[in-house]
Amino acid sequence: MDKATKIYFASDLHLGTPNHAVSLAREKTFVRWLSTIQSDCKTLFLVGDIFDFWFDYKTAIPKGFVRVLGKLAEMTDQGIDIHYFKGNHDMWLNGYFEQELGFIVHDDNYIFEENGVKICVGHGDGKGPEDFKYKLVKKIFRSPICQWFFRWLHPDIGMGIAQFWSRKSRYGNGEREEQFLGEDKEWLIQYIKRKHPSIQANYYIFGHRHLAIEHIINEEPKYINLGDWIKFQSYACFDGKDIKLHYFK
Repeated sequence: MDKATKIYFASDLHLGTPNHAVSLAREKTFVRWLSTIQSDCKTLFLVGDIFDFWFDYKTAIPKGFVRVLGKLAEMTDQGIDIHYFKGNHDMWLNGYFEQELGFIVHDDNYIFEENGVKICVGHGDGKGPEDFKYKLVKKIFRSPICQWFFRWLHPDIGMGIAQFWSRKSRYGNGEREEQFLGEDKEWLIQYIKRKHPSIQANYYIFGHRHLAIEHIINEEPKYINLGDWIKFQSYACFDGKDIKLHYFK
């Protein structure tokens, strides 16, 4: 293939957790990966929870993450399209990524076609048929009123509260061992089965699950979960024909 024709997908870095040293090492590894794909990358999809917490204050940004933000800004300046999906940890975005970094930000699934291949991408949280408690909490957190009240907290207080809850996240600090539950119990597979008759995508790519998965449903479509950069350092690549999982070592 010619240069700058590949599409890459990555998710769930949870930068900022469980502590500065571990997060910084993960950030440096991710930036090295970005450097390796930069020459042939046409589009990069960052599919949620890149940061363990992010909040766009009006005149301040969270401390840290200068390496990854600088590299991503360099890539958009180069002409690479970067799509950023709000995850359940970094949902409070209010224009900084679009204005300063040139990202295209998505609240929910994004469906597009490339070389005749239809692809559906989303973070993947809140897609199960139940989990009503989480869906209610997510709706409250995403409400403008909730964000307005949080913005009035001093950033040191707001970030302190967020970091307190992050330390309790078994996903974010890598303490939760995930296993594939089988097609009948994987709620994202069930979601795809419900939505496929109307969407008709060839590939469904999600994050959130913290488990690297490639699973073909009834011969087609193919479900890919991107895993994470806490344990797997996994990502997906579309080479113009197929999308496959890869691991950065």
